[in-house]
Amino acid sequence: MPATPRLLVLEGPHVSSAAAREAASGFVAGVCPWADVEAVVLVVAELVANASRHTEGPWRLSLWAYHGELRVGVEDTSSAPPVPRAPDLAGGGGFGWHLVQKLAGGVSVLPLPEGKRVEARWQRGGSEVA
Repeated sequence: MPATPRLLVLEGPHVSSAAAREAASGFVAGVCPWADVEAVVLVVAELVANASRHTEGPWRLSLWAYHGELRVGVEDTSSAPPVPRAPDLAGGGGFGWHLVQKLAGGVSVLPLPEGKRVEARWQRGGSEVA
């Protein structure tokens, strides 16, 4: 883990969700090899998809790593927090927010002056970040 913080920031709609997943995969593999790359990429995919689907404005994805901690945040222009739904096995969705909460060591929703930031966290060793 680097002695200085590492940061990757991508902004939509200028970046596709596929490019966001690929960039997140490379960041985690190169900076946080202890993290489960597939879990982080799935969380990125869900958060970016939700920001694209449920908000009118742009979104910003950031990945931050420092001292054994990895944070993935997505900022968007909606102040409405994610709402868990019952999964629909007939193809109606409802799995994403449950997956994010299951795969991350911790999840929070932070209000911003013009929207919100949904943040997922992992800590080396798998313990939750305080």
